[in-house]
Amino acid sequence: MSEDSWAQAVDVQEATAPSSQFDLSQKLSRLRDKCNMKGDINGNIVTQRPDNGGWKAPDGDKPDLAEQSLLNKLIRRSLVRSRHQVEVLQADPTSPLYSVKTFEELRLKPELLKGVYNMGFNRPSRIQENALPMMMAQPPQNLIAQSQSGTGKTAAFSLAMLSHVNPANTWTQCLCIAPTYELALQIGQVIEQMGKFCPDVKLAYAIRGNRMERGVKLEEQIVIGTPGTVLDWCSKYKHIDPKKITLFVLDEADVMIDTQGHRDQSIRIYRLLTRACQMLLFSATFEDSVWRFAELVVPDPNIIRLKREEETLDTIKQFYVLCKEKEDKFTALCNLYGSLTIAQAMIFCHTRKMAAWLSTHLIKEGHQVALLSGEMTVEQRACVIERFRNGKEKVLVTTNVCSRGIDVEQVSLVVNFDLPVDMDGNADNETYLHRIGRTGRFGRRGFAVTMVDSERSMGIINQIEMHFNRRITKLDPSNLEEMEKLLS
Repeated sequence: MSEDSWAQAVDVQEATAPSSQFDLSQKLSRLRDKCNMKGDINGNIVTQRPDNGGWKAPDGDKPDLAEQSLLNKLIRRSLVRSRHQVEVLQADPTSPLYSVKTFEELRLKPELLKGVYNMGFNRPSRIQENALPMMMAQPPQNLIAQSQSGTGKTAAFSLAMLSHVNPANTWTQCLCIAPTYELALQIGQVIEQMGKFCPDVKLAYAIRGNRMERGVKLEEQIVIGTPGTVLDWCSKYKHIDPKKITLFVLDEADVMIDTQGHRDQSIRIYRLLTRACQMLLFSATFEDSVWRFAELVVPDPNIIRLKREEETLDTIKQFYVLCKEKEDKFTALCNLYGSLTIAQAMIFCHTRKMAAWLSTHLIKEGHQVALLSGEMTVEQRACVIERFRNGKEKVLVTTNVCSRGIDVEQVSLVVNFDLPVDMDGNADNETYLHRIGRTGRFGRRGFAVTMVDSERSMGIINQIEMHFNRRITKLDPSNLEEMEKLLS
């Protein structure tokens, strides 16, 4: 699809109109129709970035955190099946720890419960079971929560905000900030869907292009926006009285502090709020920088985090193949296809140029191939992934933009056409794990084959073996009998 087609898919002017109740559904469904996408229960749809015709990855095909978050939201069609256990650390260890197994236990207003079920939720996800009682507790409790895309986190804090609001009060009571325009619209879409049976609860978007007359107070009870615009609305233009905010949500904290200026703007917003304001902070990762930031803006928090489990490689058979050059790699790849019953395959290349070369040659051999690389917009990538997930292409050739977060049960083979290396030329063990983890999903058996074309590459294989304490077996693709035996 051309970038011009994508630009026509979304009416940006409408998306940034001052109305607090603009409906994204029609133009977002047009966007979906362009690539045969389906929605998920979180309302994870996205609009086009208006100022540059799309959101492109920088050179090197390593998407930034905000871009990866947006891509994950686009391709999640249901709650992910997390293998992680949830660990809860309470601010008051003597307080009873409540969890819920049904939404009825939360004693929601009937119109809210109807909205939850209307979105397709049947029961709370693992993180929702523990987080929702804390978010909705009286007296209010602060929360820091680790949550990946697809775990129901957005729906959880959206439900908390909708429950928190007093519709009789026509001023802003709940404020949520996200690191980008697109992610703010994502959250707003979830709130609009969940609150569709709550006509007295209004929503406003504090995003670029949504301008109001200075000094005019917002009557909407919930405001979703980006840090810079929210800060202006609170302090410069006086649209929001921060002293009346009783619930503050900071989403994607790890992305926030990775984005220039957003960390300081978020802290300035926090300092405008009262001590009694309830604080909810969410982050996919809990690195030291995230913890330091969280400690600044969330006093006396309850903490929900994912217990780190060892990534299991038990269901993945790992092999390497010795080759001299890319043509040898291609021949070995074709031999693999002759020996394996492959549902779908993902092949990782280091550069866009190599990915393009490989996909061209595979197509010439008659394979159904999709190509995914960083010059594509996030929306275009989501379309490619959706087609692959639906089986319209059997092979996905990609660079590192696709090494994380894509769960396709039918992937039985992952090929490292090029080895993953870090900036110093050493083994990038984390990327290797994420790559081969695209197969062997949900207990199924999978195969991972790495092409080795030099002594240096063999050294990297040895580093990976030492790191994971796993032997990677040599495979001779010219010996079909031996290969069939090893792969059986």
